[in-house]
Amino acid sequence: MREALVFAGGEPVDPRWQAEVAARARAGAVVIAADSGLHHAHALDLTATRLVGDLDSASEAAVARARSEGTQVEEHPTDKDATDLHLALDAARLAGATRVTVLGAGGGRHDHLIANALLLAADEFADLDLDACFGSDRITVVRRHARLAGAPGERLTLLAVGGPATGITTTGLRWALTDGTLAPGSSRGVSNEFTGDAAEITLTAGVLLAIAPDPRST
Repeated sequence: MREALVFAGGEPVDPRWQAEVAARARAGAVVIAADSGLHHAHALDLTATRLVGDLDSASEAAVARARSEGTQVEEHPTDKDATDLHLALDAARLAGATRVTVLGAGGGRHDHLIANALLLAADEFADLDLDACFGSDRITVVRRHARLAGAPGERLTLLAVGGPATGITTTGLRWALTDGTLAPGSSRGVSNEFTGDAAEITLTAGVLLAIAPDPRST
């Protein structure tokens, strides 16, 4: 399984994730920057394999550095039908990645945060194992099965997107589901809790966003 780290143009990588990101990059994960996400990759002293987007927010100095380091620059027109993050996910797939982690996908704009979360859950990317770090929180897209790390008392919210999620069975959570259903907009899956160091989620149809808030803020 080839991994990719996609740096979006939102917030810098939270200190909570920096060691993991550096370790995965050293282990061979492809580094892809979406426009000014290049700044966040450079802040961790990482060289991007590819830079994509309309480059309206990446600085000239950062782009020049990227070119000097051998980064493949793929510039798109400003008037386009896909966001820079969307283009970066396409690039990750073209690079052969099957597991992709998006970093810096929020940035304080709620429209970006919601759009990016829904993008991750889109059918177009059903072939990818996707998660994202929004600040110090983490979102995992669950299509059939996921095993998520946690600790007793830490929270986990399950939200259905794009239609009902059915056949949901969970273990390792305080309020378990067995062959359950969550509809989009339902609050039933909000603020569940880990009972141990991991939880498993399976479902037969639909898509869930599993959102793990930073335990320091709960």
